[in-house]
Amino acid sequence: MSTSNFFVTGATGFVGEAVVRELLAAGHQVLGLARSDAAAATLTNLGAEVHRGDLLNTESLAAGAHASDGVIHTAFIHDFSAFAASVATDQRAVETLVTALEGSGKPLVSTSGIALMAPGKMSIESEASLPEAFRAASERIVLAAADRGVRSSIVRLPPSVHGKGDHGFVPALIDIARRKGFSAYPAEGLRRWAAVHRFDAAKVYRLAVEKGVAGSRLHAVAEEGIPLKTIAETIGAELGIPVRSITSQEAAEHFEWLAHFVNIIDHPTSSTITRNALGWEPQGQPGLLEDMRENYF
Repeated sequence: MSTSNFFVTGATGFVGEAVVRELLAAGHQVLGLARSDAAAATLTNLGAEVHRGDLLNTESLAAGAHASDGVIHTAFIHDFSAFAASVATDQRAVETLVTALEGSGKPLVSTSGIALMAPGKMSIESEASLPEAFRAASERIVLAAADRGVRSSIVRLPPSVHGKGDHGFVPALIDIARRKGFSAYPAEGLRRWAAVHRFDAAKVYRLAVEKGVAGSRLHAVAEEGIPLKTIAETIGAELGIPVRSITSQEAAEHFEWLAHFVNIIDHPTSSTITRNALGWEPQGQPGLLEDMRENYF
């Protein structure tokens, strides 16, 4: 396989850094977006080239796209106090990347989430996200780019992308349980969180940018759905604290900023289409519960 030079946004983030490592290990070159000296140093140490800029600087995004053989977009401003602004910034960023690549036939692989789809049932790749979901507009922009001469695709990530350095939902649950002295789950704890190790997710991005079909939706999902009660029980066992069921009303206070996600996320998710299309199989990495026991406490 020939090698390429890919522009990666969010290149020093939890998922983005794994993508950079995966691309370099496969023999590709990487141009990584860096907004700080620390990020630039990290990329240099990894063996990637540095492109200074950020999501608010659309000129830097366009320049990075023009200088590459394709783009992987993993960056997002996770500021829940100004979330609408973060969503708007992401929309401008993906539109900038699409415009820069328009008519080139080059790949653009962007990031979306499993939680954008209807909850309570098995989700598959062919399903569109709920139109009102918070990043659905960005997803539509990227998928529509297939009609603008861009080999565009979406990688949907599950609620738990885990691994060393995780600072997402599961570490937040652990912190809350540790501070409050018990590990909780709402009602019967049957809401399900799909999961994937970040290094397995990184392989999906690489395969997508190498050979993904224009206009495709891909699921980077290794485990289809782990009940929240099981996650809470693992936390309780590892911390040596009680595990309790609480009401949805109690959850609103107990889980603090995470309460909204705990109460709505129930997204068992298939990745069968992705596995068949890309020849991807999660391998060599622990599942979520094993990873938690080994690395999260």
